Amino acid sequence: MDCRRSDGESRHGHFKAVIVSSKIHPTAVVEHDVLIGANTSVWDHAHIRHGTRLGEDCIVGGKSYIAYDVQIGNRVKINSFVYICYGVTIEDGVMISAGTIFTNDQYPRATSPDLLTLNSSDPDDHTRPTLVCAGATIGARCIIGSDLEIGRFSMVGMGAVVTRSVPAFHLVVGHPARSIGTVCRCGQRTSRITEQPSDEVTEVTCASCERRYSIRGMLVTELSE
Repeated sequence: MDCRRSDGESRHGHFKAVIVSSKIHPTAVVEHDVLIGANTSVWDHAHIRHGTRLGEDCIVGGKSYIAYDVQIGNRVKINSFVYICYGVTIEDGVMISAGTIFTNDQYPRATSPDLLTLNSSDPDDHTRPTLVCAGATIGARCIIGSDLEIGRFSMVGMGAVVTRSVPAFHLVVGHPARSIGTVCRCGQRTSRITEQPSDEVTEVTCASCERRYSIRGMLVTELSE
């Protein structure tokens, strides 16, 4: 992640932000202390809150909301109507499809138990982080739980509800999401996963790009040339 600061400062939505050669739609709201890397585009009515770091060559789709202090790497695609809450870290090369919602509170309540006091929205002991690792893809209209990790180059099928961590290079689908196979760096499926994964080591080759992997149980390892 390399969100480099420049000498130039711009105002969007009446807030000051540091923006490096990027395209910000005039209706977007970019709050103070936001760093946006070179060649990143932020489209109409998106809202990026204070303290967020957004890398180079990224796209933030229209009407998406990125909460404060979110860390986003380089070459990340965030489609329209995406909600990214506090505590989320997104590494390089991630795809987040339209309508995806992240969560971070394990025990959400609007008020105190007697209903007389509105609870603060600030992080507390129940706020949990989520890490989306490099190269992962999250399909349209997914819901992502908290205190979990979306593994490298994994793929979350559209509409999935993710309640636990996703291993690297796995394809998960359903409510709650479960692994049904493995995928290549290029996105093509490389194997199917049964209910009882074998402890034996098997090797697979991507039919599209010929990258090779070994699989043992739920662990997928890239093989060098």
